[in-house]
Amino acid sequence: MSGGGDPALRSEVAATTARLLVTSARGDPAREDAEIVSRLVSLADEHGLEVLAELWADAPAESLAGALWRLYTLRQWVHLDPAGAAREFDAGRASAPVAEVVAGVGDPPGPDEVREMVDAVLRGVAVGDVATTFERAAAFARVVAAGRGQGASAPGDHGHSGVSAVRLVRTAEQLESAATAHRWPLGDGDPAPGDT
Repeated sequence: MSGGGDPALRSEVAATTARLLVTSARGDPAREDAEIVSRLVSLADEHGLEVLAELWADAPAESLAGALWRLYTLRQWVHLDPAGAAREFDAGRASAPVAEVVAGVGDPPGPDEVREMVDAVLRGVAVGDVATTFERAAAFARVVAAGRGQGASAPGDHGHSGVSAVRLVRTAEQLESAATAHRWPLGDGDPAPGDT
């Protein structure tokens, strides 16, 4: 894919790799292959977020590839700054109580709880309902955005938290759109909405 490549080919590669990743992780519905699910969760750790960016960052937000990109970047951020993620999630809980429940972060939300939640979200891609998984990640992003927005008025912030909160809200909206577009059963051979 060096040199940018043909946009249609890049789109096809993004859709195909995302679909193959998810369908292979789902495997035999009668058994959950813990090793495959674990590899799906730690994919960015193993291969680097840059590789996933090259595959999926330009994919439409509502596509499977675009939603996976957002899930992995969210996970990467939480794993790099779990204390900050927990602090912002905790600060945003009062502003977004419904989203807090949907996100499903342990109470009280500490670094271990937010790390576990983002890993559980990626496990949900393999063993749960894909649309529900996207909705859970979107809810988490909304609560964190609410908490981050509260920090925008802190002395010395210079508006960075506010801009970042707006981006997180946009990520939440994109994941919600992906959830709506992907209320379909994986593995049936039918193309997913947004992946054709």
